[in-house]
Amino acid sequence: MTAVVNFFIRAAIGMALIFFINQYVIPPDSSINVGMNAVSFLTSGTLGIPGVGLLYGIMCYQIL
Repeated sequence: MTAVVNFFIRAAIGMALIFFINQYVIPPDSSINVGMNAVSFLTSGTLGIPGVGLLYGIMCYQIL
């Protein structure tokens, strides 16, 4: 039970962090924006804030 609650707390914080970074940190015409979808929800829920960093790292790697 606590693992499920912990997962949803991490996922909610991760999605809020992705929203904040996409809206206020990265310029709007940038191609580094991470989409808010099921994959990013599962990644941020499983890995937490390092998972959000991983998603942005993958996006940065794609533009190389």
